[in-house]
Amino acid sequence: MSELTVEQISENYYDVLKEIGNIGAGNAMTALSTMIGAKVDMRVPQVQLLEFKDVADSMGGEEQIMVGVFLGVEGDITGSMMFLIERASAKHLINKMMMGMATEGEEFNEMEISAMREVGNIITGAYLNSLSTLTNLKIYPTPPALTVDMCGALLSVPAIEFGVYGDKILLIQSQFFDEVEIDGYFMLIPDLDSYTKILGALGMPV
Repeated sequence: MSELTVEQISENYYDVLKEIGNIGAGNAMTALSTMIGAKVDMRVPQVQLLEFKDVADSMGGEEQIMVGVFLGVEGDITGSMMFLIERASAKHLINKMMMGMATEGEEFNEMEISAMREVGNIITGAYLNSLSTLTNLKIYPTPPALTVDMCGALLSVPAIEFGVYGDKILLIQSQFFDEVEIDGYFMLIPDLDSYTKILGALGMPV
């Protein structure tokens, strides 16, 4: 079994990873719709293989204030996953969940942070379940950590972890909307052995 680097992912691999992104994001939006008790429409997710240094730009710049939900991935594959959403969009989702009881303004109180962590948990869980079903691999998320900060600061966490594996990352941008359009961003950061396992489980030569 040859060592795989992220840079060596061919178009074939990329298409497969793109499909995982589509299915995972679709299932995540279905779970979100159930959670907030409202229909959530979704555009076809954009899946990009980006250099890490370009990720913040694709989300509106390093100074954009985002809510980041970060968790570890364990089981047959290991690594981490991040879900990022712009602060105003996060507030909108929380307000939906709390039936209009969210506080005014940009800050989040403890109850709102707890609600957003739960949103992150449901969305990332649905995404990882899709991957698990497609690959028949056992994949378990660790409890999520939630941080509100500038995009550049949030991305510094996976950047340190990811720097070991290469300089490109798979970014899935999922646009969804009820009455408000929301951009959510998924980043799955498996270690290199896990990339090999995922592709092998999908019948791709590795």
